[in-house]
Amino acid sequence: MSLQDTSKSSNCTAMSDVLNRIGDKWSVMVVGILGNNGTLRFNELKRLINGVSQRMLTLTLRNLERDGLVTRTIYPEVPPRVEYKLTELGKTLQTPIMALWDWSAENHGAIVEARSIYDARETAVAAAEPRKVAYVGA
Repeated sequence: MSLQDTSKSSNCTAMSDVLNRIGDKWSVMVVGILGNNGTLRFNELKRLINGVSQRMLTLTLRNLERDGLVTRTIYPEVPPRVEYKLTELGKTLQTPIMALWDWSAENHGAIVEARSIYDARETAVAAAEPRKVAYVGA
């Protein structure tokens, strides 16, 4: 199925469904890090993803596994060893995600500058507008 025709409801639904999963920052980080590092244990992933909580990483991995992007392998050892790696489907996300990371790194400065200009303009407009005063009749 091609997503070229966005006038079709099924195409918009498919795009929305996929972006809901891979569009969040933690999923992008997990796929990118597993793509660069191969198989990792939970705590290794957590160390490599700055700012992710244990609960959020658990939920993200569970959702990525449910969608067939990550595989989870449990080894019957004491204590149990659990490893995560990208599936073949998950590996197909590496190229677009790396392109997004590269684009972000190349353009972050310009985005920060644009935000600053926008915010300064909005502040100036707000300051120049006359204040609206509500009058209460006597």
